[in-house]
Amino acid sequence: RAGACGAAMEPECRVLSIQSHVVRGYVGNKAATFPLQVLGFEVDTVNSVQFSNHTGYAHWKGQVLNSDELHELYEGLKLNKVNRYDYVLTGYTRDTSFLAMVVDIVQELKQQNSNLVYVCDPVMGDKWNGEGSMYVPEDLLPVYRDKVVPVADIITPNQFEAELLTGRKIYTEKDALEVMDMLHAMGPETVVITSSDLQASLGNDYLIALGSHRKTKADGTRITQRIRVESPKVDAVFVGTGDLFAAMLLAWTHKHPNNLKVACEKTVSAMQHVLQRTIKSAKVQAGEGNKPNSAQLELRMVQSKKDIENPEIIVKATVL
Repeated sequence: RAGACGAAMEPECRVLSIQSHVVRGYVGNKAATFPLQVLGFEVDTVNSVQFSNHTGYAHWKGQVLNSDELHELYEGLKLNKVNRYDYVLTGYTRDTSFLAMVVDIVQELKQQNSNLVYVCDPVMGDKWNGEGSMYVPEDLLPVYRDKVVPVADIITPNQFEAELLTGRKIYTEKDALEVMDMLHAMGPETVVITSSDLQASLGNDYLIALGSHRKTKADGTRITQRIRVESPKVDAVFVGTGDLFAAMLLAWTHKHPNNLKVACEKTVSAMQHVLQRTIKSAKVQAGEGNKPNSAQLELRMVQSKKDIENPEIIVKATVL
């Protein structure tokens, strides 16, 4: 769904992004704001936490916003009648009441603007060596499954999160397509499984992502576009990549509302450019034979401005 916002001279396109903030580095709002601004969006940020840096470092300090404080900020916007948004973007959250408040806010914003698109990265966990584990409290799963996903329009789970949400394991591409159909049935018209442990045709050095866009035409018939993207694995642990991915997917699906293939190609290609630049620079900083640390592996966001703005397509998607 394209919002009311678009090209030059048209009304501006506003995103409410409710995510983490770090003083140093690029995760959460720090990873999402710059790319969205560069791509022409107005971004209003609510910082769900304010930490010195991401929690992958040896130390971190900071504050956490609770659901009452989130509500208070939203009330301020409402009192000034500036609570009209075209998009809402959310990522990592640790607290069920905070997540429930986000849902309330999204529902209210959708009453203000029926074209509002909610882009949700249902961050819950991941797989390491084939074994999945949650890195948020388990009581978040029912909130995502029963409250959040039903009001979301675009979701970007990884394979493990897609399995958690549907209660179904993915072993083959066919399983994955069926899981995406189950996720569509829960609400979202666009589903992208951002990473999986499926076998890539290009070999073990590639990661498979899958996308599905389901549109209901005016006459009630449904069309589903499904795609597969194989991108080169980058040998390092980055933080903030999911946040960057969701933000760029928001932007590119907005610019290509009925072409998930192109939107994913641009998103994944830009992602590759950023990661390649980051790993190259991190290795130089770490020095020959040393493993780069968290600080050295921070995404090279500003340096990648041109790639984010106009990504050279280096990863192609296959229509399934």
